[in-house]
Amino acid sequence: MSGAEDRAARAALTWLAEPGNRAVWTLVEETGAPAALELLLSGDVPDNRLRGAVSARLAAGDPRRMAEIALRRAERLGARLVVPSDEEWPRRVTDLAGLELDTAGRINFDIRPPLCFWVRGAWPLGEALERSVAIVGARAATGYGVNVTSEMAYAIGRDGWTVLSGGAFGIDAAAHRGALAAGGPTVAVLACGVDRPYPIGNSAMFEQIIETGLLISEWPIGAEPLRHRFLIRNRVIAASTAGTVVVEAAARSGATQTMSRVLALGRPAMVVPGPVTSAMSVGCHEILRSNPFARVVTSAAEVLEEIGHIGEYLAEPPRGPQRRHDHLDEETALVLEALPRKGSVTPEQLAAEARLHLRTVLRRLSLLEVAGLVTRTAEGVSLVPRQVPPDPPAERRTSAVPERSSPVSGQTSSVSEQD
Repeated sequence: MSGAEDRAARAALTWLAEPGNRAVWTLVEETGAPAALELLLSGDVPDNRLRGAVSARLAAGDPRRMAEIALRRAERLGARLVVPSDEEWPRRVTDLAGLELDTAGRINFDIRPPLCFWVRGAWPLGEALERSVAIVGARAATGYGVNVTSEMAYAIGRDGWTVLSGGAFGIDAAAHRGALAAGGPTVAVLACGVDRPYPIGNSAMFEQIIETGLLISEWPIGAEPLRHRFLIRNRVIAASTAGTVVVEAAARSGATQTMSRVLALGRPAMVVPGPVTSAMSVGCHEILRSNPFARVVTSAAEVLEEIGHIGEYLAEPPRGPQRRHDHLDEETALVLEALPRKGSVTPEQLAAEARLHLRTVLRRLSLLEVAGLVTRTAEGVSLVPRQVPPDPPAERRTSAVPERSSPVSGQTSSVSEQD
């Protein structure tokens, strides 16, 4: 079997049957793509459902002819067909071969690995997906969701990771645009042909993605974005990345279905929580409630800690503002707290207020004096006033304010040195 023959047969099979089909994938694994195509065309397959579907599909044309047309159109478009024998084939998608139906039947039959990918963009597919994270969520995203997603994708892309999503409005588009703004690669996984990326309203974004990232699809050139194809497509989003983040998802949404596959594959499943009053966060909160392996993430640093190698990323724990007595032992802190905010007191008065022995108070006062927190005067002991740094001159303040562009809109905004 030649490489060209295998490639043409896989292209024909993606036109003849929907991707992920369990029986088709099994035939290809057992006999090879050309032989599997012959068996399907002759009707010599035991699966009655598949045999009927193939028979109905053949009324629309000859699969070999349709594959030939698709390959020619792809060449004119600058697209290519990537098959498992190619060096750029993404290794993670083969894990879909081990997925089975769960007890509730939520994992359907269309879950087997892809036979091939149609790709637009210069990046090698496997290289682009090797260090990648998927960000998915609601099309009807809120301002909160769009802002969180764009900032997260921007930081992930700036760190050299590929951001993958589905190209849709809402969270998907915010993820792609955030990565584009950072100059990082982004991959859109489509549920239609790469020659007609959907939705049309994101056409300008898709053109940008082609320049610096990839558009990929299992469906041949010219395929329409039918509703059921989005659910089939979601298994590729789940399987091809190092982990998946969901930002805003309604109950029974495509994003929650994607996360069910992520969890079934044992990949990092990360969820951004939202307001408990938001309908767009119901699905996110339900994932967290019902799956002990789902993790809450609130920043890009926490995402990278989940998907990176052990020790590669360590997110700093959140801390409040540091106070003067944070690093003091208990007795020294008691002495410091007993000092009046204004004025001075004698050590004897301080001992009575702190309820400590006078000798203990004197020792602790020496430590506080060395630390620059108290001062001794003729009247007694008092707190050292806090030093407030003066404001810089107005002209210096103005010149120190850089302009940066918003990851989503591209508009510039002034940012102070404290940001």
